[in-house]
Amino acid sequence: MNAFVLKILACITMFIDHIGYVIFHDSSFFNYIGRIAFPIFSFQISEGYIHTRNLKNYLFRLFIFALISQIPFMLFISIIKNEFELNVIFTLLFGLFSIITYDKCNKFAGITSCILLGVIAEFLHCDYGFYGVAITLIFYIFKNNKILMSLSFSAATLLNYTYNILSYYKYGFSVLKIAFNYYAPFAICTLIPIIFICLYNKKKGPNSRYILYLFYPLHLLLVYALNFIIA
Repeated sequence: MNAFVLKILACITMFIDHIGYVIFHDSSFFNYIGRIAFPIFSFQISEGYIHTRNLKNYLFRLFIFALISQIPFMLFISIIKNEFELNVIFTLLFGLFSIITYDKCNKFAGITSCILLGVIAEFLHCDYGFYGVAITLIFYIFKNNKILMSLSFSAATLLNYTYNILSYYKYGFSVLKIAFNYYAPFAICTLIPIIFICLYNKKKGPNSRYILYLFYPLHLLLVYALNFIIA
């Protein structure tokens, strides 16, 4: 799989994930499919850092499209819940900053910055939060070792969902059981994209620099519009 195929796969599964909320107005098997998208986008950030010719432009481009995407994202989120969140491009941007610190300074500084940026991402209610920042750095650290990449990504994913499940412990065993039944399928499906990532052949494919940047806000607006049509 080249970079273009991975991005198309991520865009399609993300769209399926979001359209599921319009059709079912709740979590569904569409959202299981959607768990494939984010890890691929996160992986592409680490690859983008490796191959970019102008890091400042790369950072600026991410930041601008994060701002552009925020209103469409807020409109989409209003379909699901009445809460403020920052869109996933902000999360990817924080992940990129942790990679830069890790690469330009030292490993300790990079991991420390990843933790701090992850905490900030949680505080700002970024989509995928701490987990999103962490796996972005993981993909970069183990870019040359697919086995360690897979194991580290899987461990981070399982820890993330275990934390989500155990957060319901205070509500009693029955609620904890419901939480497990809810999160377990999501955890399993979130592990699937590592298969596609390991099949990556390190080739670019057709020019796809702006696929994510354009598709992300446009598909959110489309989903928001479809919500009114279907409703």
